[in-house]
Amino acid sequence: MARPSNSQPLRQHHRITLSLILLLPLLAFSLVPLPVHALGLLEITELLTHPEQYDRQEVVVAGQVTNVQLATNRQGQPAYGFLLKDPAGTLKVISLGQVDVREGDQVIVEGVFSRLRQAGRTIIYNEIKALSIKPMNRLNPDLVG
Repeated sequence: MARPSNSQPLRQHHRITLSLILLLPLLAFSLVPLPVHALGLLEITELLTHPEQYDRQEVVVAGQVTNVQLATNRQGQPAYGFLLKDPAGTLKVISLGQVDVREGDQVIVEGVFSRLRQAGRTIIYNEIKALSIKPMNRLNPDLVG
C-alpha cells in the first residue's frame, strides 16, 4: 500500500519562504531615510508660478528663515510663522508649537501648500502649513544630495 505524499504542504512552505526572502529587502529599503532630492524637493519659484497645481497638496521646499513671528491660535495654543526665502521667491510658513527655528536658519519644510486662505477679512496667499521643519545643519550630510 502506497503512503500519501507530503509534498503539497512542503511546496506551500517553500513558496512562503521564498516570498519572505523576496519581500525582506523591500521592507528594509522602505525603512531607510530617503535623500532630500528623493523627497520631491520643489523650488519656491515652482510653487509661486503654478500655485493652482499644488493647492492643498503636500510639498517639500527649502530656504532661509526670515521674519519669525510668534502667535497663538484660536484655541490658545502656541504657534509661529516665518517667511521662507530662496533666491527666486518667498513663501509664508505657519506651524503649531514652540518656535524651532531662528532667523537665518536654512531649513527644509514639509507641509500642505495653500494658494490662498481667508483669515477674517484678510486673504493670505502662498502659505505652507508645516508638518515638519528640519534645519539643514541637523541633517545627515549623506542624505542631502
